[in-house]
Amino acid sequence: MNRLLLAAYPEPYRSRQGEEVLACLSEAYPDRSWPPPREVAALVRAGVQARARAVVDDTARPWWLDGIHLAALALAALALVPYLQDVWHWALHIDPGQHAMAFHFSGWYPWAEGPTRIRLLPYGLLPLGCLIALLRGRPWIALPAPAAMMWAGATSHGRTLFGDEGKAGLGYYGLGAPITARDLVLSGALCAACAVLALCRPSRLRRRSYRWLAPVVLAMFVAGGLHIISVSPAFQRGLFVLEVTALIAAWVATAATGDHRWLIPVAAFAIVRTQAIVVRPDAFMQSFPDLVVLILLIAPLPALAIAAQRRQGQALAE
Repeated sequence: MNRLLLAAYPEPYRSRQGEEVLACLSEAYPDRSWPPPREVAALVRAGVQARARAVVDDTARPWWLDGIHLAALALAALALVPYLQDVWHWALHIDPGQHAMAFHFSGWYPWAEGPTRIRLLPYGLLPLGCLIALLRGRPWIALPAPAAMMWAGATSHGRTLFGDEGKAGLGYYGLGAPITARDLVLSGALCAACAVLALCRPSRLRRRSYRWLAPVVLAMFVAGGLHIISVSPAFQRGLFVLEVTALIAAWVATAATGDHRWLIPVAAFAIVRTQAIVVRPDAFMQSFPDLVVLILLIAPLPALAIAAQRRQGQALAE
């Protein structure tokens, strides 16, 4: 089990010091297959810091381009999360029955039982396609997806290309307030980020392995198999934990390196979430505890940016 902790570290570190770390853990905790929680947290934090330093040491691309790429990935994932169940059911031809996602008729697929209206594609395929293209460093392939998301959210009701979910959709909370397909700030910010990446020498973008899609497939399997939709308590708690973990990881990486690239996705996330709160303050009041967490995580953004700038200045002076 200790080897799972090494996954938090970059591959060069695992090759050089992986066996040494495992030996130290076995010696310190001989009768345990897993170290204490405090030790686990320390190892994971050190792994995140090591990965962050490895990214900063790679000078193949400017920090701001990498930051915009990370922001686009974060926004695509944020747009995909509510539709995990829907895409899974569509891909496997599963009739969700009464667990369908807020459609006027159960299913909306040709193979669904009962009174159905046929739609061509689930809305979630758009952010999913965008996410895959961005992972592979292909922003010109990703760009049409957020453009179609904006079209689906802005056009009138009655179309059956994506169904009602592409127009109104279920809101999901996470941190702060609900975001739906009709909130064009999310799709607009994603479209702008993809456009910038497509125009700024996309060959320099970092290309990630398809293995990064494994958590997405697992999430789809869980959401589709258990019929977890975006209004269920399990979904809300899971998304809350995911967003908090991602924000904390961004803070740890910025504090460890003094680099600004991780502040760009945090700023994009803050803009999208703040807009949702301003548009629907009534819904925001219903999730007040989550809002407190959101403020605590986003409020230090300017201070952390200044601290990172000073850290860089000190490094140059030395």
